[in-house]
Amino acid sequence: MTPPTAADDRPPVADALDGAARTAKPDRAQYGVCAFLAVVGALVIVDALRIGHAISSADPIGPKPVPILLGALLLVVAAIYAVDVARGGAGEPEAGEDVDLSSPIDWRTVLLLIGAFLVNAVLIDRLGWVISGTLLFWGSAFALGNRHHIRNLLIAVALSLITFYTFAIGLGVNLPAGVLQGIL
Repeated sequence: MTPPTAADDRPPVADALDGAARTAKPDRAQYGVCAFLAVVGALVIVDALRIGHAISSADPIGPKPVPILLGALLLVVAAIYAVDVARGGAGEPEAGEDVDLSSPIDWRTVLLLIGAFLVNAVLIDRLGWVISGTLLFWGSAFALGNRHHIRNLLIAVALSLITFYTFAIGLGVNLPAGVLQGIL
């Protein structure tokens, strides 16, 4: 008697489904995705090759290698994906979220979020990022249903200050300080 193998442990239905998935006719639409990835990869490489030589002592490599590497990786992914599609591979359908698609859109939430973004856009130059960002973060939390107003306000102030100083110190991008110009 021969010892059982891993294939013997699988139910016959699983083998049939696996074989059916691999022998099924390839989904031709997936080749469009492969072609798109290949075109984007080629464009990234061509564009990267047109970058001038901007080598300095602080950056001896220059700006070319990263986009060339990304373009080459896109070409590799496109090729691997095309081979998988040719062999009958198909992605597993997304199970989706537990969302009732027949329920109406919550326009109140949508409009409150749009309002928070518009208030931020209007006030950012006058009041500065810290205040307008605080209103944006607090208003977004309110619009999404969180009713811990004081805690949300403290978190919004912290997020605004963290992003302000991250941009200023970490990235060298000065966000508008507005009325807090001399304080920040």
